[in-house]
Amino acid sequence: MAEREQEMKRASWIGIIGNALLSITKIVAGFISGSLAVVADGIDSASDIITSIITLITARILTRPPNKKYPYGYDKAESIATKVLSFIIFFAGAQLFITSAKKLFASGNPEPPTMLAIYITVFSIAGKLFLSYYQFRIGRKTDSPMLIANGKNMQNDVLISCSVLLGLIFIYIFKIPMIDTIAALLVSIWVLRVAVKIFIQTSVELMDGTEDCTIYNKIFEAIDAVEGAHHPHRVRSRNIGHKIMIAIDLEVDGDLTLREAHDIAHKVEDSIKSRIDNVFDVAIHIEPIGDEKEERALGITKSNL
Repeated sequence: MAEREQEMKRASWIGIIGNALLSITKIVAGFISGSLAVVADGIDSASDIITSIITLITARILTRPPNKKYPYGYDKAESIATKVLSFIIFFAGAQLFITSAKKLFASGNPEPPTMLAIYITVFSIAGKLFLSYYQFRIGRKTDSPMLIANGKNMQNDVLISCSVLLGLIFIYIFKIPMIDTIAALLVSIWVLRVAVKIFIQTSVELMDGTEDCTIYNKIFEAIDAVEGAHHPHRVRSRNIGHKIMIAIDLEVDGDLTLREAHDIAHKVEDSIKSRIDNVFDVAIHIEPIGDEKEERALGITKSNL
């Protein structure tokens, strides 16, 4: 866990420094060159600084041990932080959309941006490609949804910068300065889309859902491999940060001793952990075969896979 948090902190600091450099460069160059699209791209990079700071703070929170108030630990702080990131990204996109829309419908004939805008945008694309790759690599290594979301956001920034670059090239080919404003407007819509997507993804975990429903197939396969384990039902899987909590109701022969039933439960737990990575715990409720209960509607059974 300590190594995981150190990796996350290092990735956050690299994100903060890299995005700060890109953001300042693009905003200043955008105003000098007269390109609203480049300024917009710089504002988007500035929002990435905030996301990296939140990632850094969250990495510190994740190191706290479980206590009476939070017996499952602080791993879900990562999901909450990712939710906050989606709001920040959405706010940046909304501000950019309003600014671009106002300029698009304003009167007058704007001057085309200078060549500086193109040079800075190419620099931005190279920088964002590196940051995106690094965030993705560390996110997958540490199994951090927050870093992966940050990597996706930076990957989208590469596409945004490419669209800005394409718009600038079209300005010089067709001599239509308004293309720069249209490009900024399209960038803002893309940013809003990314924010909504991240918001929806984090909602799944906070509602104790699961993105990968194939996990239930693996759970039932693991139980079927254990002799004496019958009729698994009310199977529930939820994420606690990058870990998985599994709960199962399981039937065994009612004439078995407590120790024998306990041994079957242990074998089921070991079988599940051998097939599924990052299992936090497997809670198994043992029942005698044929014990029918109405609450079986809760959770998953083989019949409703």
